[in-house]
Amino acid sequence: MNRKNSLFDALVVKRVVATVSALLVIAIASGAGVWQVSRAHSKIALAANLLARQQMPILNANTNSWTIEEASERRMIARGSYIPEAAIWLDNRPQPVPSGGAGAAAKAGFYLMMPFRLEGRNEVLWVNRGWAPRNRENREILPSTDTPTGIVNIEGIVFAHPGKVYALGSEDSNVDIHKPRIAQNFDLEREGQLHGWSQAPFILRLEETGVADGLVREWAPLTTGVDRHYAYAFQWFALAFAGFVFWLIGGLRQYWRKSVANGD
Repeated sequence: MNRKNSLFDALVVKRVVATVSALLVIAIASGAGVWQVSRAHSKIALAANLLARQQMPILNANTNSWTIEEASERRMIARGSYIPEAAIWLDNRPQPVPSGGAGAAAKAGFYLMMPFRLEGRNEVLWVNRGWAPRNRENREILPSTDTPTGIVNIEGIVFAHPGKVYALGSEDSNVDIHKPRIAQNFDLEREGQLHGWSQAPFILRLEETGVADGLVREWAPLTTGVDRHYAYAFQWFALAFAGFVFWLIGGLRQYWRKSVANGD
């Protein structure tokens, strides 16, 4: 009994600061690890939900005024014509799938947002036509791309917005809506007010492939980042375990030194 008490004293009672510090490290690291695992599971569940919605019947933008709740993450077809003079180039968008494969550095570039006037309807649908690289020397020089003329058919997936990036300050309120412009983020409601037209409450991300128009439409997989979350979780759990081991070894060394000194 005395030996047990002396071991407890050596590990905890006489090492209060070390014990509290170890507990804090273990608690924080374990919590961070659990959070990373939760993030990975959330992404997997989200990907499964998105995939399920994309397997639902394809919507037609020309036959109904769909709400964002009805159309979000579903496939949609549309027929109409592009309005290239009102295009918006969203800056600071990394290439969705780096050309060098996983682990390669992503190039900086633009998303090309372009309004699409629906045939037979007094309504505009904003379309994310794809990604294009930015000029390294002068960001004001826009990429060279081709835009189909006349009435065309398009197909893609519906999203609420094309994704947002951190921006310092607000967008310039004095914009010329009659020529292509560069912006950090896309505000669907604001664009409707600037142009004064009726528009769909969502955007369409094109899924067309094999079209030589200067744009890349190789979008990132739905589960992108899951492996990274698991790797971070492993690191956090390893840190928690290391904190416990260091605390235990330090206490045992003190106990053994005391035992030797006492001749136990």
